[in-house]
Amino acid sequence: MSKNYVKIFDTTLRDGEQAPGCGMTTEEKLKVAYSLEKLGVDIIEAGFPISSEGDFQSVKLVAEEIKDCEVAGLCRANLNDIDRGWEAVKHAQRPRIHTFIATSEIHLKYKLRKSQDEVLDIIEKAVKHAVNYTENVEFSCEDATRTEIGFLCKAVELAVKCGATTINIPDTVGYTVPDEFHDIISTLLSRVKNLHKTTLSVHCHNDLGLAVANSIAAMNAGARQVECTINGLGERAGNASLEEIVMALKVRNDKNPFNTGINTEHIFPTSKIVSQVTGVKVQPNKAIVGANAFAHEAGIHQDGVLKERITYEIMNPKDVGIPSNKIILGKHSGRHAFRKRIEEYGYFLSDKNFETAFKKFKDLCDLKKYVFDEDIEALISEEFIRSSDFYKLVSANFASGTNMQPVATLTIAIDGIEKTVSEHGDGPVDAAYKAISRATGEYPKLLDYNVGSITGGTDAQGAVTVRIEQDGVISQGQGANTDIVVASAKAYINALNKLRWRKEHPRKASSSGV
Repeated sequence: MSKNYVKIFDTTLRDGEQAPGCGMTTEEKLKVAYSLEKLGVDIIEAGFPISSEGDFQSVKLVAEEIKDCEVAGLCRANLNDIDRGWEAVKHAQRPRIHTFIATSEIHLKYKLRKSQDEVLDIIEKAVKHAVNYTENVEFSCEDATRTEIGFLCKAVELAVKCGATTINIPDTVGYTVPDEFHDIISTLLSRVKNLHKTTLSVHCHNDLGLAVANSIAAMNAGARQVECTINGLGERAGNASLEEIVMALKVRNDKNPFNTGINTEHIFPTSKIVSQVTGVKVQPNKAIVGANAFAHEAGIHQDGVLKERITYEIMNPKDVGIPSNKIILGKHSGRHAFRKRIEEYGYFLSDKNFETAFKKFKDLCDLKKYVFDEDIEALISEEFIRSSDFYKLVSANFASGTNMQPVATLTIAIDGIEKTVSEHGDGPVDAAYKAISRATGEYPKLLDYNVGSITGGTDAQGAVTVRIEQDGVISQGQGANTDIVVASAKAYINALNKLRWRKEHPRKASSSGV
């Protein structure tokens, strides 16, 4: 490994999942993990094992299934957390324990209520305990960028002395700026004994929109691991975006002479899978993976791109896996072409699931004149990515008009048992939601409802995203169909499935703010 190689530590399954409403089921986490493995990340932080039984099982499954990446579990700096974390990751090909404690005076005074000496004692015990399990131990100083530099050096040096092989310096609240962060990293490397023998890592939050810039500044100061998430997902304003960091290094390698092991052509498919699993849409103007990232509307720009792409495009869309929006499949397409297309997007289905998907694809072809890549993605996501173990829409009929009260009649499978319910409402969507709630016995608060189209054309599939809340638990759901009311019903049921899963796998009230 060259001295300029930067390890990509992906924490989408841990920090990304902590964004409100983004909780993932075990199956969903595994699907994202497979995509991250194909993407080529070095380390997958699969979760926070002690936070819940569900998270423990998810981390354990990812550790058992992933072969080409290190798998890390996050643990607070206490022995029980570390024991639980090791139980979750120990079967990985390359397991890692990632333990942390806050070091800033703000956190010591108001959260931990401990002295610096007490924190140093905790660090020593925690790191030594973790090292008893594995040499692959990462230690993080939570809120490092607001920590007095002298104490930060002392805490880091102790962790290195006790056996930590990776030291992480998080900008936990997105407070620092690039030149300041560069100085912090440089100071640590010059003052901390044997730090150069470890991998120095950074984990930046985006509260001031500087997470990527801070991460790159840290690399230029000597950091050789960067912690990030797909689509910049994460708590509050999110984390440093993996795709932005990787492509910044690739496009401007003259100024940032670092390399990674990322297969950039799998960036866009991974972004789509994460968006579909979490229900969080990528903003249109998002760098690298947004819908408008390679769009040109201004006449001058269009003229320039048509003459020579590099006039207004610093990257080739194909370099990040963005396909041309051409029609490639239709009612006359066969199984081979369909399988090849879905595998290009990272979906590898069993023969049984493939046949189910192929039939649904043919059904969609009967409804739409043209079938786009995005339509196929929505179909695969809905059938095989999203949680549908508890409630499933079997059939739906709606009646509405200017001179009648809308009514919806739905048949829903509840744990495999079908139930048919009819309800009236202010509109067909309202009627459908009332029928679903009556059938399932779930009456959450609808926080948000958004409608869009997956592709253009009057026969385009409608894409609906809903956000619901019940008993303090938030979940999001998506649904797609050429009938917007059916899409709305699917989105609501998807959200209810995730809500039920999250309520049955609650997280403990514990800090994981690295």
